[in-house]
Amino acid sequence: MFNFFKRKENSNGTHAPIQMVDLDGQSLQVGDIVESLRYEMGKCRIIESEEGLFYESLESGKTVNNMRMIDAATSFQKVRKISSQP
Repeated sequence: MFNFFKRKENSNGTHAPIQMVDLDGQSLQVGDIVESLRYEMGKCRIIESEEGLFYESLESGKTVNNMRMIDAATSFQKVRKISSQP
């Protein structure tokens, strides 16, 4: 239709890699504690498994793949960083 949320392609025809940054532009790493802005997960920890990166809720234990947390307009993650891993 209008392709509002279509990912932009680079000049060589490939898509840009997904950026692991929060909505404020702070970089995210495995082990960081973030506040989820989707799925009512509250505070989450970024974890890595064989299937990829996930957000694990510290309150409910629910896990969500990081691909589901991407903001279509900015391609940033729909989270806010609270603290970094030690």
